[in-house]
Amino acid sequence: MAIKCIRCVLSGRVQGVFFRRSAQIKAAELDIAGWACNLPDGRVEVLVCGTEVEIEAMRAWLWRGPPHALVDDVTWEEVEIPRDLEGFEIR
Repeated sequence: MAIKCIRCVLSGRVQGVFFRRSAQIKAAELDIAGWACNLPDGRVEVLVCGTEVEIEAMRAWLWRGPPHALVDDVTWEEVEIPRDLEGFEIR
C-alpha cells in the first residue's frame, strides 16, 4: 500500500493534557511515523505518515485525543514525506 503524509493542526484544549505523548502511543499502535509538537499559539501540530487506513484511524483519534483534551478543530493537508523520518517523535 502507498504511504502518504498529512500535517494536522489541532486547536482547543490540546496543550498541557498529555496530547503529544498520547499521540506517540497511538501512532506506535497504528505503526505510523511522524511527530507531534506544540505551537506557540496553543495549538498542536501532528505529522502523520502511513497508509490510508492508518492515517484515517489516527485522524479519527486526533478528534478525541487523550482524556483531558478538548479538541475544537483539526485541519489537515497532504505533505511530502520527509527524508529523515523514522518512528514518531515528540518535538
